[in-house]
Amino acid sequence: MNSSSAFSSPHIHQAPSVQQVMCQVILALVPGILFSTWIYGWGVLIQCFLAVLFAQVLEAIMLRLRKQPLQLFLFDGSAVVTALLFALCITPYTPWWINLVGMAFAISIAKHCYGGLGQNIFNPAMAAYIFVLLCFPLELSLHPAAGHYPGLRDTLEIIAFGIQGYSDGVSGATVLATLKTGLDGMGMISEIRTSPVFGQLAGKGSEWIPVFWLAGGIWLAYQKIIKWQVPAAFLAVLFVISLIFYWYDDSHYISPLFTLLAGGSMLAAFFIITEPVSSSTTPAGRIIFASGVAIIAYVIRTWGNYPDGVAFAVLLMNFSAPIIDRLTRPKVVGET
Repeated sequence: MNSSSAFSSPHIHQAPSVQQVMCQVILALVPGILFSTWIYGWGVLIQCFLAVLFAQVLEAIMLRLRKQPLQLFLFDGSAVVTALLFALCITPYTPWWINLVGMAFAISIAKHCYGGLGQNIFNPAMAAYIFVLLCFPLELSLHPAAGHYPGLRDTLEIIAFGIQGYSDGVSGATVLATLKTGLDGMGMISEIRTSPVFGQLAGKGSEWIPVFWLAGGIWLAYQKIIKWQVPAAFLAVLFVISLIFYWYDDSHYISPLFTLLAGGSMLAAFFIITEPVSSSTTPAGRIIFASGVAIIAYVIRTWGNYPDGVAFAVLLMNFSAPIIDRLTRPKVVGET
């Protein structure tokens, strides 16, 4: 036998572990987190740190209560990814106790009440964000202006004790909230865009954060951590539907580029709807799932009561994922 035959095909390739996948996702998030910190201040890093700390402690408690091995699940990175995504959705001024409440809901309810890792039917980070958004809308409405934020000490005091006592100059509305308020007041896009929170493409300063989510997402697709068809379908449908309404009336419907670069569109495309557990798993189902999230998110943004509807859209499609998979299941060989 030829000695080289021992190294010939076929080869069995071992799938990456959960820990390896989560580490890749965390690395892909780091550039966007750092740039967000440069734009919005220390609050971004503080919220990420608090969320990870709370998530790990709560994960250990739940694993102990469920009599699951700590070594196997506590360090797999899933709780860290959930914490980071949740922290990136809340405002940098969010009080610490709201961060704790959100992580308690994400880890205890949205994850472990359904059986733990791989069993959750809803995205834990989005479920937690919607929970705190509905419970504490006022606390989550305060947001620092891009490039104008307090120092580290003042930011710590705001997160620890609240924003009371600080001047109005340290907080303001997001670009999506400003757009929503202006349109609800019968304003036109050209008038609303004169607000200082608007930049050339979307929000001033924040319009470049999605570029880092895009770069991290491309890296994950290149490493085959995520399926590229999912973010591609989401962004394409979101672009097309916004383009249709923009062509119809550009004085009351924002441009497609703004739709992609504002809010959580790009973060959702590569880091949220690509989560394999709570989303569809069939080839056709992934496209339907991503398209549904895009359509619902645009509808809520445009005609709903919330400036950004991505989180609501994700949960609604999470609920629909099982039936989508059932209807789009590929036939096995020989099945009629």
